[in-house]
Amino acid sequence: MAPAEIRVELVWSPQAGDVRHEWLSLPAGATVEQALRACPAFADQLPRLGALKVGVWGRVRPLDMVLRERDRIEVYRPLTVDPKEARRQRYRAAGERIVSRHRPLAGKASR
Repeated sequence: MAPAEIRVELVWSPQAGDVRHEWLSLPAGATVEQALRACPAFADQLPRLGALKVGVWGRVRPLDMVLRERDRIEVYRPLTVDPKEARRQRYRAAGERIVSRHRPLAGKASR
């Protein structure tokens, strides 16, 4: 027996450093677009919903995608700076190489 309602999480960032989220209860079979329309924070965005870049669990999805229980809908804002350029700016400000969070390959044993 399918549930009559599902709960999904809606996450968005109106500006850098400001992340917001809201849990929504929707009827089973609801789409991404219906979830956005159900959230009061997106009331002013309704005329241009089609222009928003939206994803579910980190993958861009269309607005007509049917949601499942506990899906995480993410609304992406446009990049203001090219990621490579932002890295260059951080390097200039710090004056030293920015260390990656990835483990270096030099420590691997070679065969």
